[in-house]
Amino acid sequence: MNDQPSTSSPWVRTAPGEARLQGVNWGGLKTLYIKEVRRFFKVQTQTVWAPAVTTLLFLVIFTVALGGVKRTVLGVPFADFIAPGLIVMAMMQNAFANSSFSLLVGKIQGTIVDYLMPPLSTGELIAALVAAAVTRAFLVGGAVWLAMALWPGVHVSVQHPLAVLWFGLIGALMLSFLGLLTSIWAEKFDHAAAVTNFVVAPLSLLSGTFYSVEALAPLWRGISHANPFFYVISGFRFGFLGAADSPIWVGAAVLAVLNLVLWGLCFGLLRSGWKIKN
Repeated sequence: MNDQPSTSSPWVRTAPGEARLQGVNWGGLKTLYIKEVRRFFKVQTQTVWAPAVTTLLFLVIFTVALGGVKRTVLGVPFADFIAPGLIVMAMMQNAFANSSFSLLVGKIQGTIVDYLMPPLSTGELIAALVAAAVTRAFLVGGAVWLAMALWPGVHVSVQHPLAVLWFGLIGALMLSFLGLLTSIWAEKFDHAAAVTNFVVAPLSLLSGTFYSVEALAPLWRGISHANPFFYVISGFRFGFLGAADSPIWVGAAVLAVLNLVLWGLCFGLLRSGWKIKN
């Protein structure tokens, strides 16, 4: 009887009675990704459509409040100016909400073993969880964009599709990694809510979504440029309006480096088992 593994099998024998996967476990990665997508899609009214309605209300309130004022920002009507920022802000917030939930609820309910026992590497685990969060972000973004496209008086036509895709993706990735870090650190839902309320929400609202940072005093303009959310908002808005508050390539480079740092933190903490395996 031949004890050698088949060359077509993803399993290799490293010791008597022990077998390990070689390469990427695409089957396991796909299974976990589908599981995470189905989890939030089962309650799509809450996870996809409700954020779209909430974001549209922001647009309505601000445009109605300033309805008597013919205000323009960056040479476009105010409603057209804030619409792209609201879209990507909703995408980022929902990416964070999705990735900050899975491991945290597993720790609280004692089902974290469902993520640790399958033959998935640390990188594959991160990829599946983050990909599901990004999927939710783009579904929310699409729903918000559709609602705004149908709203009278608002124009959300895309001028630079690559900029929209790049900054939408990199912004969703950034918040997905941040959410994953939160789920690793948090021990209860209050901890995750604290990050949402005291980190994500302030950085989102103070990122230039509702105003141009060029109108701020030099001190506050400098503080705004230290906010990574600002570069996402500015770059995403450029994709719709063709105008931005900052150099597009600078923002793209800053966000790419920041995402690599966040990925490294997620990888290191998950691999060490900090607050998960202990």
